[in-house]
Amino acid sequence: MSEDAPVNAGATRWPDPDSAYFAVRRMQTKLHRWATEDPGRRFGDLYNLIYEPAFLVAAWERVSTNKGARTAGIDRATAAHVELRVGVETFLCQIRDALKSGEFRPVEVRRVMVPKANGKLRKLGIPTLADRVVQASLKLVLEPIFEADFKPCSYGFRPNRSARDAIAEIHYFTANPRNYHWVLECDIKACFDEISHTALMARFRARIKDKRICTLVKAFLRSGVLTELGDKEETLTGTPQGGILSPLLANIALSALDDHFDQQWRDEMGNPNQRAKRRRKGQGVWRLVRYSDDFVLVVFGDRHHAEALREEVSAVLAPLGLRLAPEKTAVVHINEGFDFLGHHIRRQRKRGTSKYCVYTKPSKKAIKSVKDKVNVKTYRSTRHMDLDELILGLNRSLAGWANYFRHGASKATFTAIDSHAWNRLMRWTRAKYAGKTGLSMKELRRRFCDTGWRFAHNGVVFTGASSVAVTRYRYRGSTIATPWTPRPTAAASG
Repeated sequence: MSEDAPVNAGATRWPDPDSAYFAVRRMQTKLHRWATEDPGRRFGDLYNLIYEPAFLVAAWERVSTNKGARTAGIDRATAAHVELRVGVETFLCQIRDALKSGEFRPVEVRRVMVPKANGKLRKLGIPTLADRVVQASLKLVLEPIFEADFKPCSYGFRPNRSARDAIAEIHYFTANPRNYHWVLECDIKACFDEISHTALMARFRARIKDKRICTLVKAFLRSGVLTELGDKEETLTGTPQGGILSPLLANIALSALDDHFDQQWRDEMGNPNQRAKRRRKGQGVWRLVRYSDDFVLVVFGDRHHAEALREEVSAVLAPLGLRLAPEKTAVVHINEGFDFLGHHIRRQRKRGTSKYCVYTKPSKKAIKSVKDKVNVKTYRSTRHMDLDELILGLNRSLAGWANYFRHGASKATFTAIDSHAWNRLMRWTRAKYAGKTGLSMKELRRRFCDTGWRFAHNGVVFTGASSVAVTRYRYRGSTIATPWTPRPTAAASG
């Protein structure tokens, strides 16, 4: 197929979700292969795919099954509303006709302020349901193309990659025998709010020359925000958090950082001889590990090598309209430890030996967060619940939290969290079932615990975080294949 040949299959009927999934996957595989085989290729006729029935059905499945399907944009429409009152096919037909005629226009996102762990508020932008479907369809088309360019050091909001992989890479380079012991922790100030549209679209157009696609993406970037007070604000920079397309667009912009350090690695540090030569000359060696707008540079060398990278990072970010937050950007030694993606990573002596190892554990902030959730669930306002209902809710919350941290040295932390939860449950139960004479610990154990002092009621047993087994997570390096490339590439070395 030629570069500018139409890629619309011309379907005239709406496929079922399974058929749509496989049709989309086949097209995505082709797009990814073309992009991989020709890194300089600019795709010129993609717009027809956006309103292809298979892509719209797959996009609807993505939007309607997401937990945000119950959240409405400024039009107050939810997925349930469309299914019950409009009909899915009618709704998708309206979107298809508007896209096909060129009349589709994104509308303002609804701003919602969500509390952050530090007490501040995060701005989320909630698009309308129609805008979400179009964004999801756009992502289905664009992601396979840009995934061909994204570097292995980037892990956030990418298929088949997770925070665990980012943590594993940091552990791989900071532990023996690589010993990258200095770390530059970086924090971008208001990244999603301040990305330059001009810089983003320049990187976008390096791959996409279809003017209708570029116009549609730019329209989403410039759609504006409707505040909680009903005022409209223009969005001259940034990509609103909350949109399906926003993480991909942010990765496209921040890939400038990945490209810079990846090129530097391949040119100056890519093989063992180059690294050995730099070390003999007293020069540093470093690697970038990025998860969306959170990233670190792990450094083999001295503190001043890590400090010098601060200015280099700032110089790469400046053309994107971004800057580092000075108060959250720091150089630390691995023996001091640092927090990344909820984990605390630190090198310390292995108990009972003289050997030093790098350990990853839940951070103090993450532990406080889960304890606060336990406190809320066991507060006096929940005493109207049955004990088994409360235990079930706690089990789900604690197991979900522990599942995220199960690949670190977390066993002792899980036990401590469960102990905190048990004490909260004990006080909650004694207060609820106290009666006139009170509830002694002996009576508490007889009525509400099994033989091992675990809370149990109506067949529901408190299992907590300790029910999640702590297991090792193996570093996969650059062997992580995309959904469209089953064959792995060579692993990274350090």
